[in-house]
Amino acid sequence: MFLGRKKELSIMEDAYNSKLFEFLVLYGRRRIGKTTLLKEFSKTHKTLLYSAQEKNDALNLSDFSKSAQIFFEGCFFGDFPDWETAFSYITKKSSENERLVFVIDEFPFIAAENPSIKSILQHTIDHEWKDKNIFLILCGSSVSFMEDEVLAHKSPLYGRSTLHIELKSFDYLESAAFFPHYSELDKIIAYGILGGVPCYLDAFDGSKSLQQNVASKILREGSFLKDEPIFLLRQELREPAVYNSIFEAIANGASRLNDIALKIHEEVQKCSKYLSTLQAIRLVKKCVPCTESDSSRRTLYEISDNYFCFWYDFLFEHKSYYELLGEEKSAEEIFAPENINRYMGHIFEKICLEYMLRRARRGQLPFVPEKYGRWWGNNPSRRMQDDIDVLLSDRNGEKLIMCECKFRNELFGKEEFENMISRRSIFPAAKEVFFFAFSKSGFSASVREKADSNAVTLIEIQDMFTL
Repeated sequence: MFLGRKKELSIMEDAYNSKLFEFLVLYGRRRIGKTTLLKEFSKTHKTLLYSAQEKNDALNLSDFSKSAQIFFEGCFFGDFPDWETAFSYITKKSSENERLVFVIDEFPFIAAENPSIKSILQHTIDHEWKDKNIFLILCGSSVSFMEDEVLAHKSPLYGRSTLHIELKSFDYLESAAFFPHYSELDKIIAYGILGGVPCYLDAFDGSKSLQQNVASKILREGSFLKDEPIFLLRQELREPAVYNSIFEAIANGASRLNDIALKIHEEVQKCSKYLSTLQAIRLVKKCVPCTESDSSRRTLYEISDNYFCFWYDFLFEHKSYYELLGEEKSAEEIFAPENINRYMGHIFEKICLEYMLRRARRGQLPFVPEKYGRWWGNNPSRRMQDDIDVLLSDRNGEKLIMCECKFRNELFGKEEFENMISRRSIFPAAKEVFFFAFSKSGFSASVREKADSNAVTLIEIQDMFTL
């Protein structure tokens, strides 16, 4: 069943219905669902869909020749001599009266072997297609390539695309649709383990418990997800061993550049380049305190993909141990409250931010935030370094929302409440400060009594699914 992507399909439908030449650049990290989206769109439109492969240029051109000729003629009559001829054939076969959707999936595979393909396409668009009833879609999994070599100013194709979409992971609420029979808590944990990558979500069996799925779909030898991070890094990167070490370092608490470099025994400058690469493929995120600029020196790095978080937290370092322990007992150990609650703690903070952003888009917050994220620094009232799980701020920092997020089996109590309220003093220039408290297990009676008078909104797990 095809789930989600309503916004993206709507954008594509608008482009299809424009009656003008349209050129969509669609890209996103591997496994994110680009090809599935294209196939879903193609079900109701006349679409020539060609998926390039990691072959030399001659073989890709031959494959395309077969695909195009069979699509238009119903038979194959021979390879086109070059891409110019192939694209001119598309021109001749296009019709004023019938919209043609022409898709090249994994376009970087062709361009890697034949860099001139970009100039050939640019010339074809300018001289043959710009007045044709054609909807061209170039798709690719190499985010850096699509941004630098297709969309960027230096590209021959610059200025030719009429729209572009970076396909991103689902958030917690979109991901929950994959598990309609799970409880709200299990939906949150499933998202914490798998993230919002459709391919990973689809791997779990919603009729089985999370613990059973982890045993059979992650820990079992030969299962798709067991070594997925390793396989993905080998596809994307030349030195997967170094990147493995970076992920392990971050998963074990090294979040600053110097700490990561020290942990993996690499020079800081070299480590910085590796981290930039991981950011480009959307697996690592650079974070600064919410109220500071991107150039802040107080930079932290975190793993942005939940499944990579889970895998490097539980499996990478302990793979041999879990293989000896066995699938069932290993899954039981992972789901022990002290283990799953510890793991979900930071993930839950990100989920709470996603919830707040959904509320912001619906106009359900006291103001529309311009800055949002984590915050860390000095708390003068407590005379110590402190952090705020989620902070949202208006443009001038005059209005703030502070969020405290607790994923544990105890009630959110008086001490946590008072610590949260004390953080108001960190920002003396703020004119209005609001608080949201999130708790997996609910709130004590004293917290519920004091919430309204302190402008605190209390959110439990089930509330996060009633937007």
